[in-house]
Amino acid sequence: MSEQPTEPIRVLLADDEALLRVALRLILGHAGDIDVVAEAVNGSEAVDLAVRHRVDVVLMDIRMPGTDGLAAAETLAGLTPAVRVVMLTTFGEDEYVTRALAAGAAGFVLKDSGPQELIQAVRVAASGEAILSPRITRGLIEQHVVTNARRATEARRRVDMLTARERDVLALVGQGLSNAEAGRRLHLGEGTVKTHVRSILAKLGCANRVQAAILAHEAGLLKGV
Repeated sequence: MSEQPTEPIRVLLADDEALLRVALRLILGHAGDIDVVAEAVNGSEAVDLAVRHRVDVVLMDIRMPGTDGLAAAETLAGLTPAVRVVMLTTFGEDEYVTRALAAGAAGFVLKDSGPQELIQAVRVAASGEAILSPRITRGLIEQHVVTNARRATEARRRVDMLTARERDVLALVGQGLSNAEAGRRLHLGEGTVKTHVRSILAKLGCANRVQAAILAHEAGLLKGV
């Protein structure tokens, strides 16, 4: 009995810049397992088309005329929680990161990312994993972490609750690596890393990978990286 072919990942592009949408469509069109089914020029249109076309992933610009990407991500999270919204951003827009995560976004990818990074971002988001570009993660940490002895001591106390392997995984999460990338670095299966990440978030009381990354930085796990 032959295996059934895997359905392509259905993607919506939401950006008011036509040239960027063309470039993204061309890049994703070469992936083979990704199908761009619709394009939107603002947040309200993105919500309508995402629901109508039953997309898996939305690549959403943060700043668009009318309804912006943050509001659209929040609306989609309430209407269709299964849709994964990945925000398109530029370096230096870190102030939007925590707001977008709170609005239900699955993560971020920089507009100037290479083709393989964009394709991988869509695939990882479709699998249910959060996407955080290493450059965004580092900028976010630098913006939000306040280094002082009390915070560092508390962070180390919480991290000490983890196993040695979980601390290894947390250090890579702190660098912005995906589960697959962390698995290759540690010679572990992606599923094993995913299990470790769930355990790490539960033990540390972190709501998402960004909070865990900040804690890793405060605990000193990223020193020398």
